[in-house]
Amino acid sequence: MSEPTTRITPRTSRRPTIGTITEPARTVDVVHETDVLVVGSGPAGLAAALAAARHGVEVTLVERFGCLGGNITTVGVEGMAWYRHEHTVEANGLAREFEDRAFAMGAAVPESQSSSYEIDAEGFKVVADVLVQEAGVHTMLHRTFVAPIVDGDAVAGIVTESKAGREAIRARRVIDATGDADVAHRAGVPTHLTPREQMMAVSVMFHLAGVDKRRFVEGIAADPQTYADWSGNGEWDIETSGKEDEMFSPFLHKPFRRAIEEGLIPPDLTTIAGTWGAVHDSGELTYMNLVHVAGIDGTDPDDLTRGEIEGRRQAMHALDALRAYTPGCESARLRNFGMTLGVRDTRKVASRYDMTERDVRDQGRFDDSIGIFPEFIDGYGILILPTTGRYFQLPYRNVLPHGVRNLLVAGRSSGGDRVSHAATRNMACCAVLGQGAGVAAAQSLHDGCELDEVRVERVQAELVRQGVRLH
Repeated sequence: MSEPTTRITPRTSRRPTIGTITEPARTVDVVHETDVLVVGSGPAGLAAALAAARHGVEVTLVERFGCLGGNITTVGVEGMAWYRHEHTVEANGLAREFEDRAFAMGAAVPESQSSSYEIDAEGFKVVADVLVQEAGVHTMLHRTFVAPIVDGDAVAGIVTESKAGREAIRARRVIDATGDADVAHRAGVPTHLTPREQMMAVSVMFHLAGVDKRRFVEGIAADPQTYADWSGNGEWDIETSGKEDEMFSPFLHKPFRRAIEEGLIPPDLTTIAGTWGAVHDSGELTYMNLVHVAGIDGTDPDDLTRGEIEGRRQAMHALDALRAYTPGCESARLRNFGMTLGVRDTRKVASRYDMTERDVRDQGRFDDSIGIFPEFIDGYGILILPTTGRYFQLPYRNVLPHGVRNLLVAGRSSGGDRVSHAATRNMACCAVLGQGAGVAAAQSLHDGCELDEVRVERVQAELVRQGVRLH
């Protein structure tokens, strides 16, 4: 067997360099070994780690921040299933357990536009801690993925960077849940990076305090908004199926349009608009999804820097408009920003099966289903809500990448075309893919076989045992 090596794919810079340096060769200490290593702890990674551990293997979860939960906790995307209505059909499993457990632990409240919960970003940090501790997952926070360890054509672990320097972690199976396909890309899996000008805008989430709940609710009731009101100013011109058009939406647009008309905020900020999540008795108005910055590539640190600063600037203008023109917000103040930008769209891997627009629009069906997801499409100018019971299945082949062994890719970077991505990128779908990947990784170890040789019926049986709907 060849000596395992680290593999670093050179980053293609979008800006000129001013020279190069040569780093000296070095050895890296192996600090941990595990059966299944999950890289990234967002909804996909957290679900993958829990599912694998509950299927009886040793699991390690690596995360670059100081908390688990990904977009829920670090970004503040508190609406995991805001698409849910009376006739919505879902996979349940861990995607639903995250909401239910958060509510039981006092970290969720009913969501404003659906029958789901709004999950408190701060509270879910504790919920996630409890879940992984109960499952016996070994958690390694504050470690940034640097490079895969590759043995021939097999991924055998990763190298991380932290305050402790570089460290290596060996694993029998690796699940890339980074969202950007970082492990897969650097291990040589074919990937596609959406052109910057076509990427969905990134979001800067923020939360307010000091809101008069009674006056705010009265103002919303006096001028209720629907999904048909989402059209306007280019950013919000959307295609619906028609059935959404008369449904209530917690949409805010008029305060920002009026602020521009009256010169309160700069005239170029025409894309400030969006939704709020919940208004609390304490005066908090949470999950303010109002600021969307286009042209930000989530794999480029210079773009991310620009997006963070510009996003916060726009958020303060949005707050000025809310104070001036939204009842109940006259004394509102910023409570907090998310820890980082909400990135919707970067790399997609080449999977054994790439999802298609037809799959997500026309109820795709697959023999190797690892879960279902409602007919919910949100992105690239499309909004379709799952109000009629329609759903599509997600195949195991979708988390199996081309080109390497021992690696699965779960979350928004799994294979698919543009419109399918607008469905599968959503957090609950990422959790379905993650749970399927976690069970498959564990099952391959139980059976002593390769990931592409695992008996899908055994994976499906365990997923059913874990409460997942497959059909």
